[in-house]
Amino acid sequence: MTESLGTTGLILNEPLLWEKGKKGRSGFSLPRCDVESFPLAQELTGEGPDFPDLSEVDVVRHYTRLSQWNFGVDTGMYPLGSCTMKYNPKTNEKQAGLPGLAGAHPLLPAGLSQGILRMMFELELYLTEITGMDATTLQPAAGAHGELAGMLLIHGFHKRNGMQRSKIIVPDTAHGTNPASVALCGYRPIPVESNEQGILSVEAIHDVMDNDTAGIMITNPNTLGLFEENIQKIAEVVHNKGGMVYCDGANMNAVMGVVKMGTIGVDVMHLNLHKTFSTPHGGGGPGSGPVCVKKHLEPFLPVPRVVEENGKYVLSEDYPESIGKLQAFQGNVGVMIKAYSYIRSMGPENLKKASQLAVLNANYMKEKLKGTLHLAYDRPCMHECVFSDKHQIDDHITTLDMAKRLMDYGFHPPTVYFPLVVDGAIMVEPTETESKEDLDQYIEAFKAIVNEARDDPDLLHGAPKKCKVKRLDETLAARKPCLAG
Repeated sequence: MTESLGTTGLILNEPLLWEKGKKGRSGFSLPRCDVESFPLAQELTGEGPDFPDLSEVDVVRHYTRLSQWNFGVDTGMYPLGSCTMKYNPKTNEKQAGLPGLAGAHPLLPAGLSQGILRMMFELELYLTEITGMDATTLQPAAGAHGELAGMLLIHGFHKRNGMQRSKIIVPDTAHGTNPASVALCGYRPIPVESNEQGILSVEAIHDVMDNDTAGIMITNPNTLGLFEENIQKIAEVVHNKGGMVYCDGANMNAVMGVVKMGTIGVDVMHLNLHKTFSTPHGGGGPGSGPVCVKKHLEPFLPVPRVVEENGKYVLSEDYPESIGKLQAFQGNVGVMIKAYSYIRSMGPENLKKASQLAVLNANYMKEKLKGTLHLAYDRPCMHECVFSDKHQIDDHITTLDMAKRLMDYGFHPPTVYFPLVVDGAIMVEPTETESKEDLDQYIEAFKAIVNEARDDPDLLHGAPKKCKVKRLDETLAARKPCLAG
């Protein structure tokens, strides 16, 4: 490529605040006090918090410099496969920051919370319509929490019907949290391999589905970025044995406004508002993982539920078969407001267009790179495509080497070594918010790196070379983790 986005610009070293502070410095001047001052406990006993003395410029420069070390979706493309790190419109942040919403206390009575309750009520309706399901709960705090909720709903359904079942089918193309959610709910995950096309075969499910199996947990589109084309027939096999079909909806960004999950056999699914519906993702949260269900699972949804009674919105717990409460209060409401704003801003046509553009971008990248990198499944993909380092093995270059070298070119690496069904996986999801120019720069960077792997492999073995932090000793970090905080 002719010009790299990566540079060795003025990125300053920055000490800890305690190292910067000098006794007597102050960041502001207090007004004259009209009551007698009293020393802090630390001054009296020598114990307690140790606050550094800092000037205003010390504080401002400290956090400005730290911000320059960071990379986020506001900085550049963030092509993590299975994570949908799409750009988040700032108008959504503006709505979530409105004083009447941001300052509302969760213990306010329903009569003083009509605006927020109405927003939650309508958001549930929107998500229900978008997925083609019958009812939705907003309580789960993130995707994995939604998975657990879905397993509890399935468990509640079987318990009511007097069926004690112990297993859940989990394909090898499912998200990594799926088996953990199954086990956490007391079920035993039953692994099933995908076929040579990267999807589940009906025969494979038929062979393992029995009367002791509570259902299947299927990710669709799956983690290879492929749509599970046999989903309806698979659902029929599961339903005929009395099981339920759970769909991990983390990849809904590829089919939003296109596929009605409720009409292709799905009984329960979770969504990631912090992926598909454009609320900020990463950095530890918060997230939101609403769960949508068909009618037969609605009685088991967590309480309280927002219902409309005589033109008023109230929180009702009058659901005797409910699995109970999943977390304090009603969920991460700030995240819900951003998703609500996104849905209202986009409208049905543009939600569908977002998915179409996400699929277009992923297929464009797949076609442009498949001659450069090994393509695990050379067929039309959905929102993401999976390459590998197979062509670089003879040059003794690994997926990790190429991912680290991308940082020198100014790009965040894609997801690496996942899904496990592809050795040395390089999983790229460009999302719909990246322009063709951005995609072309990324493609050219990868091509340049592959040429380097052939001509000068030492460049990759020592990468990254331009970043603030160079390559870490991951083996040592795994064996001797620093857990001091």
